[in-house]
Amino acid sequence: MNGGSVKHWTVSEITAQIRGVIEPAFSNVWIKGEISNFRPAASGHVYFSLKDAGATISVAIFGWSSRKKTFELKDGLQVLCHGRISLYSPRGSYQLAADQVEPIGEGALRAAFEALKARLSAEGFFDQSRKRNLPRFPLKVAVVTSPSGAVIQDILNIMRRRAPHVRVVVVPVLVQGDGAADQIVRGLELVNKHLLGEMVILARGGGSIEDLWCFNEEKVARAIAASGVPVVSAIGHETDFTISDFTSDLRAPTPSAAAEIITGHWVDAAMQMKELGARLQGAIIRDLATRKTLLSHIAARLISPRDRLREQMQKCDELWLRLGRALKTQIDRRNLMLERLAGKLDALSPLKVLERGYSIVRDSVRGSEIIRSAAQISSGQELEITFYDGKKGVRAI
Repeated sequence: MNGGSVKHWTVSEITAQIRGVIEPAFSNVWIKGEISNFRPAASGHVYFSLKDAGATISVAIFGWSSRKKTFELKDGLQVLCHGRISLYSPRGSYQLAADQVEPIGEGALRAAFEALKARLSAEGFFDQSRKRNLPRFPLKVAVVTSPSGAVIQDILNIMRRRAPHVRVVVVPVLVQGDGAADQIVRGLELVNKHLLGEMVILARGGGSIEDLWCFNEEKVARAIAASGVPVVSAIGHETDFTISDFTSDLRAPTPSAAAEIITGHWVDAAMQMKELGARLQGAIIRDLATRKTLLSHIAARLISPRDRLREQMQKCDELWLRLGRALKTQIDRRNLMLERLAGKLDALSPLKVLERGYSIVRDSVRGSEIIRSAAQISSGQELEITFYDGKKGVRAI
């Protein structure tokens, strides 16, 4: 064959032609199969083969490690992959560039979920304006759930621990499988008809989308919306979302969290009461201590009439003694003064002069007239001479 006369393609050209045919035709496909040869790359991308009994196709998911995942990819897992068929030029092979992966069985349910969610949202079921506030201090709470299992026990334990005075009414229903949605609707109707609670907790533990599907049914959503009693949806784990969550007045991440939420104000009130009680007790203790101190001061100053009388008697005795001492002091002082004056008087007494040899001459006739000069005496005159030890009559010559 003459190479110069026959039209030929380069590998790149034929690959480009095939790409132009395949990729537009298969730009939005879902492919079901089993994962094999799963290979995560350091870049965060993952690669694996999707196979069934008759064929295999390569799959690449770019940025898988950074996505929020609800399940892990692994060999042997049956999955439904969405994406586009692309031609990988370096190997000349085609592959599925996947942007979405779901375990088999969830794809159809997920689509139904999204469809119902969009329809109910359009009808206003999820509007924030129609959601009611929960009672702050409920005294009776209805729980619509399975009567067996850990969920109801967790709720009861938390309620008893945080608000033991709140009455819990359990409305038993199926929470999985055939007939579960009808029982849930009936349970909500019973709560409203018989006023079994001031609010209701619709609860179930975690599970797959199939296990939780009864909470995604339209009849349950409409029963929640029609309830005259506020509804708290507590379905599955924190990452699980159901139509009931969107329709209810409040979504709790878990059943245990629902019990904690509805008892929150009771716990806060109990803590406030405890704090106020402690403050009141402290104030009373301080007031009593102040009054006790004041009473002690008053008691120390208060004297009984008997003690006061005895005190006055003792005081009179002390005054009498002081008076006696004062009188004695005054008498002694006056005696001493008298002695001093007597001494001075005695020193000035004429008798003292007479003792020194002097005498007093008086005229016997004229009595007390003292003769002070010799010229006053005449011959034969009778005189009286006073000496220190007596008197003598004499006659002048």
